[in-house]
Amino acid sequence: MQRTPMTAEGHAALDAELKHLKTVERPSIIEAISVAREHGDLSENAEYHAAKEKQSFVEGRISELEDKLSRAEVIHASKVKGSKVVFGATVSIIDVETEQESTYRIVGEDQADIAKGMISNSSPMARALIGKEIGDEAEVAAPGGARLYEILDLKFE
Repeated sequence: MQRTPMTAEGHAALDAELKHLKTVERPSIIEAISVAREHGDLSENAEYHAAKEKQSFVEGRISELEDKLSRAEVIHASKVKGSKVVFGATVSIIDVETEQESTYRIVGEDQADIAKGMISNSSPMARALIGKEIGDEAEVAAPGGARLYEILDLKFE
């Protein structure tokens, strides 16, 4: 079984979603199916079919979350020591050509959100940065061509 790196925050978010699906969504769907069954003929009962479809989606998501959580390897960035970029690190970089600065935290795929400055460890940017140190340059293959970035700062928080 392949372990999947995940931050503590990412693990907590998936766990909270799983608990919500099991304790709130699942019971409400069961109730909706029960009410829809009371309306009679199930072959033409739109409420019943909608509830069953939602039940299928929720059960699929529960299975997916249980699988991800069972394979999770929670990494606490604050406990990481060293001078190299690793999973969970927050990295400040500068585009060598445009001199535009950016800061990213390297997280798991489920937690990635570029608008919040959180990039997936499997993204081209993260793959180029991992293993580098402050002052190193990283070349990132981008749709518009390769970009060169210099690492300005590195934090483990």
